[in-house]
Amino acid sequence: MDSDTRHFRNALGTFATGVTVITTIDAHTQPIGITVSSFNAVSLVPPLVVWSLGEKSQYLASFAPGQTHLIHVLAAHQENIARHFANSGINKFTDIAHQSTATGIPLLADCAAYFECRTQAVYPGGDHNIIIAHVEHFSYSNHAPLLFHHGQFSYIKRDKDDETIAPKR
Repeated sequence: MDSDTRHFRNALGTFATGVTVITTIDAHTQPIGITVSSFNAVSLVPPLVVWSLGEKSQYLASFAPGQTHLIHVLAAHQENIARHFANSGINKFTDIAHQSTATGIPLLADCAAYFECRTQAVYPGGDHNIIIAHVEHFSYSNHAPLLFHHGQFSYIKRDKDDETIAPKR
């Protein structure tokens, strides 16, 4: 990574993002799960969200237009899940509490929010693919979200009179 790219990445890191795990099944009905922080709303009507996946990801075909997936917005207490699904080359669903939806997609327990989606479009975007997804069902809790800020996991620390973003320790 050249210095301009490193500085660009550092500048992007000043923007705190939520952390998600996105799950689906592949063509052989094997479960897939990945940690993604590039998640955002696009439209309320119709309900659309956007996220991105590396252009060289082995999972890209599983998120093609028409495919369903589940976006889990992780809660502040789920840093271990974020780290687990960020790893490659492991069975990601071993030792992780989950159940399957009616369509077989893994559903992780105790998240801040859930968005069941169908991929509407995939667009090339530099070294990533931009995925636009139609939200078909959603639910949420009042759990505080897990955040990613300056290259580390964070959370919102709520004091009586102040809200600040603090590193997760």
